[in-house]
Amino acid sequence: MVRENKIKLRKVGIFSPQYEQPVTELVQEWFVPHGIEISPLEENGGRNDDLDLVLSFGGDGTVLAALSIFPHCPILAVNFGNVGFLTAGDREELTKMLQCVLEGKYIISERSVLECFHPHGKDFAVNEVVVRGATRLISVDLNINDQHIRKVRGDGVIVGTATGSTAYLMAAGSPIVMPELRCMIITGLNEYDFRSRHLVVNGESKIRLQVLEQTQEKEIYLSVDGKGKIPLEIGNEVVISESSRQAKLIFMEKNYFFQNLSSRLSWFRSGE
Repeated sequence: MVRENKIKLRKVGIFSPQYEQPVTELVQEWFVPHGIEISPLEENGGRNDDLDLVLSFGGDGTVLAALSIFPHCPILAVNFGNVGFLTAGDREELTKMLQCVLEGKYIISERSVLECFHPHGKDFAVNEVVVRGATRLISVDLNINDQHIRKVRGDGVIVGTATGSTAYLMAAGSPIVMPELRCMIITGLNEYDFRSRHLVVNGESKIRLQVLEQTQEKEIYLSVDGKGKIPLEIGNEVVISESSRQAKLIFMEKNYFFQNLSSRLSWFRSGE
């Protein structure tokens, strides 16, 4: 869902893995005269429930970290990385974006977040949940809404959001989906079956993945938005559904998604 509700800014956090003093000073120059407090944030610096907005400086990985640490706060992401599908613009556009924020000229994109239950606890994913093996094929049983669908035999299985369709899922050949759609995309990784296809299900679906006994791989793991490896064993189950939590990203224009596709994937060039 895309909303045009404006945020009453009182306190803005700056989140960046590589602290850059000039950028912080620029943000302060824009916001402090308007009575807005600026607070530098650290990845392990505890929660800041009183934040109205977080500015994320980095690539998509930095945005995902910000969304994880500050799940209820809108994020304005500035691309200091390489790709930046989740970012509102590049660092050269920072001044323009800050002006748009102060003038209320932006939209809030609300994205689905996955809730993943596994033997070691619970995690949340903005992009995807991945079950895979280190070097050998694994066998995974796929159930949707308590209905057995099929067995997946390959490097692993990805369950992702519409937002994740431009991340790992895209590399696996899945369709690109408009990010505000409530859906889940399921695909096998390098499956040993020419009949395998990508599957898109609605946001109300409940997906269950179970590592089967036919798996010969000894190192099986779960990865959520690429945050490390959670070990799994034969017989373990991973249950995935849509969370009540949402990821909120700020963009300057309604057609930002297609502009990002054009820019990041070089689909359209001048003169074509």
